[in-house]
Amino acid sequence: MVDLDTLFSLCKRRGFVYPGSEIYGGFGGFWDYGPLGVELKRNIRDEWWRTIVQERDDVVGLDAAIIMNPRTWEASGHLREFVDRLVECRVCRQRFRADEVAENVCPSCGGPLSEARLFNTMFKTFVGPVESEAAVAYLRPETAQGIFVNFKNVLTTSRKKLPFGIAQIGKAFRNEITPGRFTFRSREFEQMELEFFVKPGTDEEWFRCWVDQRLAWYRRLGMKPENLKLHEVPAEERAHYSKATVDIMFRFPFGWAELEGIANRTDFDLTRHGQVSGEELTYFDEETGQRYVPYVIEPSAGVERSFLAFLINAYEEEPDKEGVRVVLRLHPRLAPYKVAVLPLSRKEPLVEKAREVWALVRPHVMSTYDDAQSIGRRYRRQDEIGTPYCVTIDFQTLEDNAVTIRDRDTMLQERVPIPELVSAIRDRLAAS
Repeated sequence: MVDLDTLFSLCKRRGFVYPGSEIYGGFGGFWDYGPLGVELKRNIRDEWWRTIVQERDDVVGLDAAIIMNPRTWEASGHLREFVDRLVECRVCRQRFRADEVAENVCPSCGGPLSEARLFNTMFKTFVGPVESEAAVAYLRPETAQGIFVNFKNVLTTSRKKLPFGIAQIGKAFRNEITPGRFTFRSREFEQMELEFFVKPGTDEEWFRCWVDQRLAWYRRLGMKPENLKLHEVPAEERAHYSKATVDIMFRFPFGWAELEGIANRTDFDLTRHGQVSGEELTYFDEETGQRYVPYVIEPSAGVERSFLAFLINAYEEEPDKEGVRVVLRLHPRLAPYKVAVLPLSRKEPLVEKAREVWALVRPHVMSTYDDAQSIGRRYRRQDEIGTPYCVTIDFQTLEDNAVTIRDRDTMLQERVPIPELVSAIRDRLAAS
């Protein structure tokens, strides 16, 4: 398995991820995503949305504000419960999460650590021109609460019947004590969350259903079975709202860690928001004539953490006649570029024809063009960034109006007439 230093080098060199504010020395826990990174993130989001919303008839979408009325966080319990235990080195003054250090010794300098104290990890800000207690607000630490406070609005406007879900993808912010492990723990990140509302008594069945569906999603997108497992979170480690939680775990270079959490949040959130706001956040069941507060099943995943896991899962090195071939075997649906158009040489008849082929392909799939260095080196560059198909324009193309499609994984090549190229690419992507 690739180590994080090697992966970071690849990500920076090829334009997946850069340190945030790098020209000023960086800024801990913040990352900027380059030309390839934004494409991979977009593809992850699109695949999640397609599976969770587009292909289902019982889920609708939402995009709630990042800054919410601060009473939201009082009702949700975040002001009280959203804390980590912090320890500080008495020598070098570095701070750490208490659950990430052992034997009360500083991991950095070996000095003694202070007693643990509670630290709320929400980012505080102020709304309006005066920085007073009355103007305090918070950057949201999760997207879920925007869904809960809009439950009544969505229920009314969508006219959905239980069971139904509300999905959201959006930024969240956590003032992590010790961000690190590349993008694994960041202070700014995107969440992909679904709140699926069900009738009490059916929650356990739906909980297991969503665990199975979310695990299957990662496998469909190429996750190796040996890199995934399920972890039933024990009661003493679960969030205050959780009746049951299962984490989908991924085998990172630093060990097994949470990739996605699926929680049975019961009726905690709607009940609390109803109590604090005074609004009735209930559901009237026309079939039974009952009114009740729905239970909620929540699959919650991070875009950046999924991004990191898919890269680790896809990275392979294999020997070849030139030394070592680095390949990102990303699922074609996730690959930043689906196709690279490559003229065999920079001689003008080929370049002009290659540009025509690229113009033909561009409206249909995300693609790139490369004519620098030898064709072998260009193949290797595309392998390293995960491009599944290379289309080569050679001198024979000028005679037969056909091109060669090279497959990243098998390295097999097939000659295809240019008028059939888009269909051939679409067929390959559809079959993946």
